[in-house]
Amino acid sequence: MRAELYRADDPDDDVAIATWSPSGTALDVRDPSVDGLDRLLRPTPVVVEDASLRRLGTHGESMLNPGSLEWFRAVLLTRGPGLGLGVRFVREEIRGGWDPAAAYRTFEEQVGRLASA
Repeated sequence: MRAELYRADDPDDDVAIATWSPSGTALDVRDPSVDGLDRLLRPTPVVVEDASLRRLGTHGESMLNPGSLEWFRAVLLTRGPGLGLGVRFVREEIRGGWDPAAAYRTFEEQVGRLASA
């Protein structure tokens, strides 16, 4: 997974690119003037309030340990705003795509089908 970090007032200019893979994380700093980027992906647990991480019938915060994809997303979403940064998650690889075998409708038929739904 890839995440682009940008200043909240300038979303078109990336400050850093963070990447996650099962083997670890990496941070490509494009603007070294932003203070604190070196601490952004430090491997420490992060606490989040996310109901999808809790068991049924429980409440409260959950702790995510370093290394997982959930931790990567949570750490950027919690630590990024503290540095004045926004985070945009981007797919690195697009799988699938256009399948010519599934193109049995014309464009007009597809538009009509979608418009009538």
